[in-house]
Amino acid sequence: MTLFLNHRKKNNPLFLSSFVLISLCTGCSSSEESDSSLLRHQNQKGEYIYRVHNEYLFNPPPPEKVVLEPYPWEKSTIGNYPKITKEFFCCKGSNLNPVRVVQQNGEIIRYYDCSGAEKHSLPLRDKKEFVYPILIDLLNHIQAKTEKKVVITSGHRCPEHNTYVDPSPENQHSKHMIGAEVSFYVQGLENRPEEIVKHIQEYYRNNLKYKDQKEYVEFQRYEKEDTNVTTLPWYNKEIFIKLFKKKEGRSFDNRHPYPYISIQVRYDMELQEKVIYTWDKATRNYLRR
Repeated sequence: MTLFLNHRKKNNPLFLSSFVLISLCTGCSSSEESDSSLLRHQNQKGEYIYRVHNEYLFNPPPPEKVVLEPYPWEKSTIGNYPKITKEFFCCKGSNLNPVRVVQQNGEIIRYYDCSGAEKHSLPLRDKKEFVYPILIDLLNHIQAKTEKKVVITSGHRCPEHNTYVDPSPENQHSKHMIGAEVSFYVQGLENRPEEIVKHIQEYYRNNLKYKDQKEYVEFQRYEKEDTNVTTLPWYNKEIFIKLFKKKEGRSFDNRHPYPYISIQVRYDMELQEKVIYTWDKATRNYLRR
């Protein structure tokens, strides 16, 4: 320890005596600690611990394989693709789409598209956005079974976009406007839509919800000639399936060159009633933003 003393303190006998005493005590203390530490190390003894092979103080339980919880983003996937939710059904209208000029009964009519999901919601039920759950369940089932991406070409259409897509009189009562219809194809299986129909039928056969309910499990063919497809549609109590070939059902939403499938909801299991288009459901049952 080094101390710096001013001139006055150097000439003070009392201060010098105190300084000498502190220095001696500090030196003695450091010396005692050093000796004690040395003595402690000298007296330490060690001995070997012996045991035979496979001898344990206790037997730990065998390790068990633990299945890791999926990450949050993994819970929202089906196979390698995002899980389909009602948001996938949002109207595909856009004010960037060009004006459509159509000649009807000798008259030129111009159709303008809506602004899409930025300007209006999905249909509502109990004040919440709503798409019939069976459509979502079927598309996720298809995606899980095929391990391929389901591409929704047309989900919900507001009346404005519905007319823009297809202004024909037959389309003006489309169930797309009430969230009860979807058009889609499957990437990688674009030219094999019959396989997709089989997956839909399989969903009903293997789902315990429909066990022993013949009207859901068994599909019939619709043989009337009032459809716009050449392949006879399939239907059960809940849904109606149409298969559009490459040159059938072309519209602004379905400008792709592939066959595609349309599923309409016929029966609402929750409300126990038929699903039908009404003007109120189509035009007054969604929010304008």
